[in-house]
Amino acid sequence: MGLDDRKLAVLRAIVEDYVSTQEPVGSKALVERHQLGVSPATVRNDMAVLEEEGYIRQPHTSAGRVPTDRGYRLFVDRLSRVKPLSPAERRAIERFLVGAVDLDDVVHRTVRLLAQLTRQVAVVQYPSLARSSVRHLELVPISTTRLMLVMIADTGRVEQRLVELPGPVSADDVTDVRRLVNEKLAGARLSDTPPLVQALVEEAPPELRPAMTTLSTVLLETLVERHEERIALAGTANLTRGGLLDFQGSLRPILEALEEEVVLLKLIGETEPSTTRVLIGDENEFDNLRAASVVSTGYGPGATIVGGLGVLGPTRMDYPGTIATVRAVARYVGELLAQN
Repeated sequence: MGLDDRKLAVLRAIVEDYVSTQEPVGSKALVERHQLGVSPATVRNDMAVLEEEGYIRQPHTSAGRVPTDRGYRLFVDRLSRVKPLSPAERRAIERFLVGAVDLDDVVHRTVRLLAQLTRQVAVVQYPSLARSSVRHLELVPISTTRLMLVMIADTGRVEQRLVELPGPVSADDVTDVRRLVNEKLAGARLSDTPPLVQALVEEAPPELRPAMTTLSTVLLETLVERHEERIALAGTANLTRGGLLDFQGSLRPILEALEEEVVLLKLIGETEPSTTRVLIGDENEFDNLRAASVVSTGYGPGATIVGGLGVLGPTRMDYPGTIATVRAVARYVGELLAQN
């Protein structure tokens, strides 16, 4: 059965009131707080239909009703309007992020900012090397037979490796190798580099080939081999701010899930470009998060997505405000990386 506009208005009012008060919502309170234009008896009938259809339920301790996962989903998809951020909030985001000195600082500022603005647990994935490009490769001579290879990605991420050369190499030869490597690899996507590295060895002058062969092995390790994806987390204490009905009365499963980086990466690291994903309650594939909601999106310079970020909290979440904040922070971080 489809719900008419009045029942949808009642559901919207129940969600908004429950999110703001943490108290189950009764028909009398709805009529007093919202201009629904009907009597409490009519609202009670509408609530009975919403309950029958599975959009609200009655917690056993109360006369009021609370939304179900299905009710929140309908609210997010059809009834809510994303709240634009206030100029003050926008300025706060800009000011907070603009002082960042390097990539680690950007990630740590971002995760703290998200937790503060949404009052939820915030999760930010470090820019994934798998989605990055080479900005520059530096070779620093440590001795005649040892080099430090420094790879700087377009996202600002830096990887370092030690290269043990098969024999002594002069400073001039190091300069030549550095030039050849950058000419071939600078600007290339990391995932596209293996054939380019192979070509470097094949095209190297005979006197540089032994050094280039050794360097190529380290280059492949640096550029291609599976890198550990890293995650930053903040705001775990926000989980304790809610009401008795949040997280079905137990934080333990949520806290256990937050300790699993694999779970967090799956939650926020697989978001499609320019979409905001909202997972509510049972929509989460992880059993420990069936009492939580997750709002996430991808971020990166321009149209390139290099990582994900998002927040996790109770299903009783301010979805319009949270979605707006997650989108805005992702946009600012992307602009920061593009300027970088």
